[in-house]
Amino acid sequence: MLAGGLAVLSWPGAAQQPRGANALIAAARRQIGVTTAYDPAYTRLAFPNGDVPRSKGVCTDVVIRAYRDAFGIDLQRLVHEDMKRAFGAYPRRWGLGTTDRNIDHRRVPNLQTWLMRKGARLPIARGWQPGDIFTSLVGGNLPHIGIVSDRQASPSGNLLVIHNIGSGAREEDALFAHRLTGRYRWLPA
Repeated sequence: MLAGGLAVLSWPGAAQQPRGANALIAAARRQIGVTTAYDPAYTRLAFPNGDVPRSKGVCTDVVIRAYRDAFGIDLQRLVHEDMKRAFGAYPRRWGLGTTDRNIDHRRVPNLQTWLMRKGARLPIARGWQPGDIFTSLVGGNLPHIGIVSDRQASPSGNLLVIHNIGSGAREEDALFAHRLTGRYRWLPA
């Protein structure tokens, strides 16, 4: 099988991957070929369960849609409610004085904070498994997020990732392409 021009192998530890990882990965993978554009424009969204058109989005939308499609989990609502309760725990990078349910869940640093507050943070150095969420800095300053796949690249042996880094949702050997800033595992039982 090919992903981004790479020969892909099934991940050898797939039988031991975290429960729920298959559903999350499958939901992310279904976005490939559907989400074909990267569009960071601010958009007013319905609430709850708001989304931009599936043909476009950013890296966070891959994660948001995967949780929604796989488990019926609305990260828009969950992040918004947590930010209302603990606004001071979240980054102030955008000069906000209050929450904004249209965009808060679509910002990587906010998802990182929410995942940490849920106890989902794991060591970056080792133990990557399918279904893990990774965060990184592209070009040293642009926050990025995606989902670790259950497929392995050949010949590197790296697990692939499913993300949108500029050309729509895709699956590729990019887990170590940029400086990693976080690893999280949050899968419902």
